[in-house]
Amino acid sequence: MPAKKAADSGKEAGSGKAAVEKVAAGRGANKAPGDKEAVSKAAATKAAASKGSASKGADKGAAVRKPESHTALVRRARRLNRELAEIYPYAHPELDFENPFQLVVATVLSAQTTDLRVNQTTPALFAKYPTPEDLAAADPEEVEEILRPTGFFRAKTKSVMGLSKALVEEFGGEVPGRLEDLVKLPGVGRKTAFVVLGNAFGRPGITVDTHFQRLVRRWQWTEATEPDKIEAAVGALFPKSDWTMLSHHVIFHGRRICHARKPACGACPIAPLCPAYGEGETDPEKAKKLLKYEKGGFPGQRLNPPQSYLDAGGRPAPPLGAG
Repeated sequence: MPAKKAADSGKEAGSGKAAVEKVAAGRGANKAPGDKEAVSKAAATKAAASKGSASKGADKGAAVRKPESHTALVRRARRLNRELAEIYPYAHPELDFENPFQLVVATVLSAQTTDLRVNQTTPALFAKYPTPEDLAAADPEEVEEILRPTGFFRAKTKSVMGLSKALVEEFGGEVPGRLEDLVKLPGVGRKTAFVVLGNAFGRPGITVDTHFQRLVRRWQWTEATEPDKIEAAVGALFPKSDWTMLSHHVIFHGRRICHARKPACGACPIAPLCPAYGEGETDPEKAKKLLKYEKGGFPGQRLNPPQSYLDAGGRPAPPLGAG
């Protein structure tokens, strides 16, 4: 490769990196997805950096990527979470609940269905069985009929009635605030326990659901595939005080923009920071059509969302059976 061309390629790669930093630094002023200019810059600078790297590789032979240090990984992960916190300042648990009992039941019911469907179903359940004592003594067939829309309703009826009975017999009808006690309840695993601890008791926990697993691997925070190992690896990158909101930020992003099959890369506000940019649709206009919930102008999953969500332009979900 001529010396001038090699020098130009190196310069191009350097300018690409600088442009990525510039886009990321200026993003706080406008977090709206679908920002054509920002996402276009992200795509252009990634292409430039890739081209520069390819030139260097051709000149020197096989280019070896330097492993990321733990310190660098921590900084990168925390920076991305700060960006997410600005994009989703209204992030919250997307299950409707008024007390710890309602939250633990709703979380158990959310397995293999959407939070929306659970939120549309639990009003009738809690109206008829407002306490653990009531649900523990219920007629299983009546509970099954109420829970039918959530799917796997027989197994779920057994779980929620079983956990209600355990609460009455072992905890005086109160939901315990300790992980080791919660996971003893029928149908309650670590994920459910951390949802309850973080959102009903204010005790830090990481919720490793399907969205969380997908995104932290895309962002190369961990290569682990088992939930408990993901929980440990990601937990080591952040202070405990960040864990609950980190979970909300990541899950919100996974539901709205960074989808499993077709991420909306071209409408993603954190595109310049994402090592997986390009896995999904990069055209801004096409990507906009992939956005969900408030980012796409659609109703959310809660019938009674927090005021901060409504202030951000979110709309409540419709009740079961509505239009």
